[in-house]
Amino acid sequence: MALDEPQESDVTYTDHEVTFTIEKGLFENVKPIRVDFVESAEGSGFTLASKLATGGGCGSSCEC
Repeated sequence: MALDEPQESDVTYTDHEVTFTIEKGLFENVKPIRVDFVESAEGSGFTLASKLATGGGCGSSCEC
C-alpha cells in the first residue's frame, strides 16, 4: 500500500466517506475488495480482503 497522487491508469471511488484509489488492471483482477478497520487485544489496523489468489505476498487477506 502506498500513498501518492492518482494516475491516469487508476480508478478512484468513495465508500463510507473514504476515498480509495487503485490501478485499474489490478482492480479488475482482485475485485471485489473489502477494507475493514479492526481493533483487538493485539492492536488495531486495516484488513484488506479480495479474491486475489493466495501465493506469496499478502495473498487473499492482508493486514497493513
